[in-house]
Amino acid sequence: MFIAPVDATLGEEEWRPFLEAHPFGHLVAPGGPAREVPVVVPTQFVLAGGTVWLHLVRANPVFGALAENPRVLLSVADDWAFIPSSWKAIGTEDPALGIPTTYYGAVQLVGTATVHDERTAPGSVATILRRQLATFQPDVEVADPGEVHGPKLLGILGIEIRVEQVSAKFKYGGNVDAAHRRAVAGRLVERSGPSDDAAAGHVVRRLES
Repeated sequence: MFIAPVDATLGEEEWRPFLEAHPFGHLVAPGGPAREVPVVVPTQFVLAGGTVWLHLVRANPVFGALAENPRVLLSVADDWAFIPSSWKAIGTEDPALGIPTTYYGAVQLVGTATVHDERTAPGSVATILRRQLATFQPDVEVADPGEVHGPKLLGILGIEIRVEQVSAKFKYGGNVDAAHRRAVAGRLVERSGPSDDAAAGHVVRRLES
């Protein structure tokens, strides 16, 4: 993706919390050269250190693509908000001359995937499920998947992605001055639509960084 210098991430201290807050994205597997389009799979995931963990049903077509080429991209975009043209004007500026835009955060992880299969590596998929359960419902008591769901584990496969490259973009008005950005942040809080508060928070956070 294109990243203008003003939208570049401030670093891991910015993009990692974003992913932790939004652990759902699209896994893109290009597969081999004979494929006309990549396989794209919406999925929840866990990021731990430099590794992404997830699981999918064995029948998912992504595994055919991974057999051809283990390289993948995981894309997450969220906290987006449409900014009307009139919001771009402050003071005596003409609202009719404003240019609308969309604010959003986006992170893309590139790496190499390893597929885990209970049939060939017993316990490998159960381990991934335990990691996901501990992340997404740490305070909820649940039976161990490896002990009580053994046959069902044969119907899913785990994926481990070693992250090799991170691209992150936080497009929150970095191309305009602080006064214009704070005005938009205030409008977002007033509108209070889906993701508006989160977008406003990013505007203010990046202003104060």
